[in-house]
Amino acid sequence: MKLTKLNIIIFIGLIAIVGVITMQLIMLHEAYLFEKKETGEKIHFALQDVVTRIYRDNQSELPTETPIKKISEDYYVVNVDDYFEASTLKYYLRSEFEKVKLDMDYEYAMYNCASDEMVYGEYVSMGQNEIEKKQKCENCFTKRPDLIYYFGVRFPRLQYGYVNSLKLYWMYTGVLFLVLVIYVYSVFLLLKQKAYTELQKDFINNMTHEFKTPLSSILIASNYAAKQEAITANPKLNKYLGIIIEQSNRLNQHIERILSVAKTDNNLVSLQKKPFNAAETLELVCENASIKFENANITFTPQNRQQLLIADEFHFYNIAYNIVENAIKYGNAAAKVHITLTQAEEGLLLAFTDNGPGIAPEHIDFVFDRFYRVPRENKKEIEGFGLGLFYVKKICELHKWRISIKNNVPPPGITITIYIPKKSLA
Repeated sequence: MKLTKLNIIIFIGLIAIVGVITMQLIMLHEAYLFEKKETGEKIHFALQDVVTRIYRDNQSELPTETPIKKISEDYYVVNVDDYFEASTLKYYLRSEFEKVKLDMDYEYAMYNCASDEMVYGEYVSMGQNEIEKKQKCENCFTKRPDLIYYFGVRFPRLQYGYVNSLKLYWMYTGVLFLVLVIYVYSVFLLLKQKAYTELQKDFINNMTHEFKTPLSSILIASNYAAKQEAITANPKLNKYLGIIIEQSNRLNQHIERILSVAKTDNNLVSLQKKPFNAAETLELVCENASIKFENANITFTPQNRQQLLIADEFHFYNIAYNIVENAIKYGNAAAKVHITLTQAEEGLLLAFTDNGPGIAPEHIDFVFDRFYRVPRENKKEIEGFGLGLFYVKKICELHKWRISIKNNVPPPGITITIYIPKKSLA
């Protein structure tokens, strides 16, 4: 895999998250061992105090060796080596476990010399839950052939107690694993989106070549043929050739618009910002639009005819022309468009006002969306893909300009305003 900045960032992020999770697992393991050791010490101290109290009641001396033997993780055998009562053992066990704050269920049994059997005592639930008491196991207490006076204690929910005491650690670990899953999924989507972007970029480049080359050849050949004597002498052929040239130019405009929108939508456009006279560019827009739309009345009123902008002149011309063209196409038969360029407190205001039918309030907030076309009551079919104003907004966003649209008060018509901040002025 090619080593890029993105790949390095993804790898470092993955290593960081895995490292944090590893540290959390180590901490969880250490906390488990600590909890296990602390619980074992509580049990040992409590049972030792039980034996001490039994010996004190019998006025006997304590043995030198520890009377407590750990048979398994949850089973302890205590050699009292002296007589004790069942009721006394029950009381001492409960009081000593409460003293060391061992809030854990337990059950116990005592060895009976007469029957040579372990006599089950009781299942003690610290939560007083009768359902938990059904977990008692009377056959789980084994005899010790080398002992006479002894009892056994089991903790059936010991492992659950360990897990429950570490619930915050488990919660943090679960959150970290969730973060890892989300990170991996996000990286997967990012790489997938990057692959799509590269594919789209290649497609745009290929489409530019595949469409523009044959279309240019058609226009060159058509323009050359239109000048031939045999064509000019034949009105019908001249008319058909004029249709070919006109439709080819129209197709070329559609291709340019689609490619421009595709490039701006994928941040493939690099703005060539430089100082230029905005008033001159807007006057050129008016002239070209007036030539194309002979019946339209297009006027321009600049406050300063030497107003310099630092922007991409090509795209500035395109967005101004798109707005004017839309106003005429969707306007009345005698369309009027008035352009003003005025100074504001923090920059310039470029406004386009027309006398068209306006836009219904439920549609006006969506006119800058891609492929959105406002429904028309007169059902007049107008060529386009709903990309013109989307392109305009994208170019304004790339320049860090603000654009807005509103219906005129009083009607008719709409006004599109572009706010250009001072940082874009020369």
